[in-house]
Amino acid sequence: MIEALTGFPDNVAAFACHGHVTKDDYETVLIPDIEERLNRHKKVRIYYEVGPDFDGVGPGAVWDDAKLGFSHLMSWERFAVVTDVDWMARSIKLFGFLMPAKLRTFSTADAGEAREWIGQTQE
Repeated sequence: MIEALTGFPDNVAAFACHGHVTKDDYETVLIPDIEERLNRHKKVRIYYEVGPDFDGVGPGAVWDDAKLGFSHLMSWERFAVVTDVDWMARSIKLFGFLMPAKLRTFSTADAGEAREWIGQTQE
């Protein structure tokens, strides 16, 4: 399940992920939120929390994620991923150089730092 989070600047699409993420989660929560923000902003930042109860992503969600990412490749400014899911944090660090945006991973204990970093207006 993906839920939209509030309390972030308008150019930040913020989400929390729990349990199993499905294609429907992408199509009803994540994609519409990001598309709305891209209508208002040239670049968008993503804040994504992955809960300890995360147990995977359905194949349709993986496809939607790839389509969204590639269709807006130059629209991403920053990604903050908050997770204690070890394999996910390591994968992001390993493949992060492929992202055309600044990407950082944070532990759950450092979620406050992640929120601060994603909203910073200065480099």
